[in-house]
Amino acid sequence: MIIKKFLGKTEEEAVEAAKKELGNGIVIMNVKTVKQKGLMALFRPKMTEVTVALEEEKDSQRFQRKEKNAGTAGGSVLQGEQPISGAGNTLQAGESSLEDRVSIEKKLDNLQNLLVSRFQQSEEERKDLLAEEEALDSGESEEEGETEEKEAVTEQQRFMKLLYNTMLESEVDEKYANQIVDEVDVSGQSNLPFDYILGNVYQKMILKFGRAEGIAETEGHPRIVVFMGPTGVGKTTTIAKIASDYVVEEKKKVALLTSDTYRIAAVDQLRTYANILEVPFCVIYSEDDVKEAIQEFAEYDYVFVDTAGHSHQNEEQLNHMKRLVEVVQEAGDSQFFLVLSATTKYRDLQKIVSCYNQVADYQLIFTKLDETDVLGNLLNLKLYTDKSIAYVTHGQNVPNDIELFNPQKTVKQILSKKQERNET
Repeated sequence: MIIKKFLGKTEEEAVEAAKKELGNGIVIMNVKTVKQKGLMALFRPKMTEVTVALEEEKDSQRFQRKEKNAGTAGGSVLQGEQPISGAGNTLQAGESSLEDRVSIEKKLDNLQNLLVSRFQQSEEERKDLLAEEEALDSGESEEEGETEEKEAVTEQQRFMKLLYNTMLESEVDEKYANQIVDEVDVSGQSNLPFDYILGNVYQKMILKFGRAEGIAETEGHPRIVVFMGPTGVGKTTTIAKIASDYVVEEKKKVALLTSDTYRIAAVDQLRTYANILEVPFCVIYSEDDVKEAIQEFAEYDYVFVDTAGHSHQNEEQLNHMKRLVEVVQEAGDSQFFLVLSATTKYRDLQKIVSCYNQVADYQLIFTKLDETDVLGNLLNLKLYTDKSIAYVTHGQNVPNDIELFNPQKTVKQILSKKQERNET
């Protein structure tokens, strides 16, 4: 299967270009408007980008893989292909980890400069007042040493307060923000540099997030991966993104199942993705259907199961989910993911996870990061549930807009203001 992107002034023009190069058998996967780059971008009209897929002949597939492998050896991929990060993609995960280690000092430096700048701006008025007080107390020279020491301690404490307030602005729960600040031991040390304090907070937050685990490797039998969550969080699209990575990049055998018979559109959507990826697709209506489907795909590497989204307050649907989970666990090696939207209020997220705690042991996936400017809820839920975060998504494009959770990147965003994030 070929997945490529084409640009045009209109959607029709981009599609025509795709057909001209790939033929009439293309399937349109995504359409979006993009800004042009360069110095003259302001004077150029926006373009339409169309992502298309095309089934290939077997000979063409062999050629495509050969060309792609040659490109990978040179450190590049085929033009138009945009591989996503996945738990099974060991090479990409290793490269991403190395890149994080190399850039962590740069990130800290940039973040420190922003925070120090904000701190200095907030201190201007205080210093003016302090100067007035010092003028009044100029006769008390014997206390100058104590005054300087107190001022240094106060400055250090004020920088800690700035970090604390920044976390609150990113909607980190006050309980967890206090924990982080309390764990940074500055007692008895009045002259700690800001970069030391910032680095300490930064590392403690990363440790609290922990490492992303993702989907475990298969061991001679299929791993059944179930995706749960409320309605409208993007479960089906998330499954398509992960399945694309395993099928296209990892060359794994994947089957897609859905128990979401409440929404016809959800069934059609997943069936469309299955057709594009050339993988089997099955709708399951009962527990017996689950058993039969898993037996049918016993020679596959992964079986991804989409479930119906429902209100966490619906007891009947919650019990149905419990029965489905029990059948899956009995059928073989299984793994569960709770898909949540990063835009949901923390109080509602707490209620949701409390209900799903009764259903299965799960990892977290956060969607819609592109629709919010604050990521404190990711840390809140990690600490509230003690569950690891596996993936985050930031758009509707399949397979591009998903990545393995990156704690360093997330902490950097939490400690930055909205208008400052692009600068760091």
